[in-house]
Order: sequence, then structure tokens, then C-alpha cells
Amino acid sequence: MALIALAADKGSPGVSTAAVALAAVWPRRVLLAETDPAGGDLVYRSAAAHGGPLNPNTGMLSIAATARRGLVPDQLWDHVQPLSGGLEVLVGLGNSEQAAGLAGLWPTLGHAFASLADSPHAAADVIADCGRISGDTPAAELFPHASLVLLVSRTEPEALARVRDRAAALAGKLNGGSRVAGPGSPMVGVVLIADTGSAAKLASQVNDMLVHAQTGARVVGTLADDPAGAEQLAGRRRGRLDKSLLIRTARKVTADLYQQYGAAWSASAHAAQPHQPQPQQQGQYAPSSQQYQPGQPGQPGQQPAQQGSAQGGGRPSDGRAAGAGR
Repeated sequence: MALIALAADKGSPGVSTAAVALAAVWPRRVLLAETDPAGGDLVYRSAAAHGGPLNPNTGMLSIAATARRGLVPDQLWDHVQPLSGGLEVLVGLGNSEQAAGLAGLWPTLGHAFASLADSPHAAADVIADCGRISGDTPAAELFPHASLVLLVSRTEPEALARVRDRAAALAGKLNGGSRVAGPGSPMVGVVLIADTGSAAKLASQVNDMLVHAQTGARVVGTLADDPAGAEQLAGRRRGRLDKSLLIRTARKVTADLYQQYGAAWSASAHAAQPHQPQPQQQGQYAPSSQQYQPGQPGQPGQQPAQQGSAQGGGRPSDGRAAGAGR
């Protein structure tokens, strides 16, 4: 399994929505981590599993003290809260000032996120919402530990120019000056937010641009520019979320990613823990059937069937109850 980091170069292309959408249909157990140093949004817009608000003090803020004494990957679960739809989240910081408490700890977090895949008790992939990145953002210190860094972009010319330049710079930094991902280095991919009618054509054109510019990155998929679906995902609008264009395209992206990289990720986890069974145990999510319903505060959504959702172990519960919201 793997750490997947999502980020954007500039503006508001929808990194948080993309991260939640991909996590909602991820085919294996997954932890969604809000790692944007500027602060997270889930505590404001999503209900906890008990129907009340999420606890803003349980998540990235509470993990800071633990990480300074060393961080065992399974300790991450002590800071996780389940949303009303069943998605397990590490709630982000409240504001950028709180990021000072994580100074120097980002590599420790990155290692813990990546190593959670090899936990013999509660293994999971981690999708990290890193928000906007720049040359000095501390969240970039997670990237060397990732299997995949996904840059989210809209399709306006200026946005595509920025993502091209950012992809080239990032690939070079992560690969010691080379833009070709070597063994153990993360691949840089681009996810486009686009109208479904033109998505395939745009993806091909942007991919050609990335290749021609020798960025070392490529387009890995497109998510629908679907404001109604995004509102449903955030719990602000009712409807069949699983039928929305946003979730349907998110399923396509995750299926393509696993077709391309899933075997390598599974093999890596198996090599690290040879005594553990291979993934794909009974009760795991399938992209074609999982339905994440965030619900409204006080109206929990439908819980996905999980039948012991942890890889190689039971679902952790200690320290995961949400408290009073913000």
C-alpha cells in the first residue's frame, strides 16, 4: 500500500474535494490526512460518525506532541476520527499559526504515513491533502515518502502553465535533478478538474504538453468539474452522491491508478511484511460499490460495509471518538 499526496500550485482548483472524493472510493482501507499547513476544512463542513461535529483538537494538532517523542505508525489511529459516512480522517490544523507546532516533524509524519501500509495490525493507504505548495511549504517534506504525488489543476491556460512548471521542478527535486522517477522515488502525476464532455481530449493534450516539456510527469486522470457533486460530498446538498459525476470519475481515476500501480504497491507491502497475507481480503472496499455519504450534522450517512476493514487486523477504536466541535 502507499502514501498518495495531493497538492496544487496556486489558486483553488479543488484539492480538498479531490482528496475526499478519491478517499471515498479507494479500493482498500484508507486514511485521509489533512496536512495543509494553512489549515483544514473538514472540521467545518463534515459531521462525525456520532452525528455531531468533529473535534478540532484531535488530529494533526494532537499528533504534534506524540510525534516529538517518536511516532509508531499505528499511533496515527489514536488521532483519527470517522466521518458520518465511515471515512477515517486525520483532521487538519485550525490555522497556519498552529503549523509551528509541527516544525521539524513533517519527515516523521511522512515516514509514519508511508509505513502505515506495513502495519501488521491496521494497515491502510494514506491520502494526504497538502493544499497549495510553494518552494518553502513544510508539507513538501512529505513528498519523498510518497509513492505518488498528484498535482491537481484546472484547465485554464494559466493553470496548465503553472502545473507544467511545478511538475518539472518537483520531479527534479524528488529525483536528484533527474525528472525520471527512479527506484523508491515518487512519481509525479497530474489530475485535471474538467468538464466531462471535453475531459478526454484535454487530458491527451495536457499529457502531450507535459511529455514535450520533459517534466517527468503525466496526466493520471480527470475529475468532473461538478459543483453539485462537491456540495453533496461536503454534506451541504442532498442527492445520490454515488451517482454524481464527481464520484463516478473518482472511481475511474482510482481504478486506473490501481491497474497501473496497485500490484507494485502490494508487492512492496508484502516484501516488507512477508508473514502478512496479501491484500484483497474479504470486506474491503471496491470502487464500483463503495458509497460514501457524508450526511448532515445530526444525520449520519450510511456506513459502508467493512466486515473487519483493517488489513490484517481489526478496526482500531481506542482514542478515536470525536469530541466537541469548533
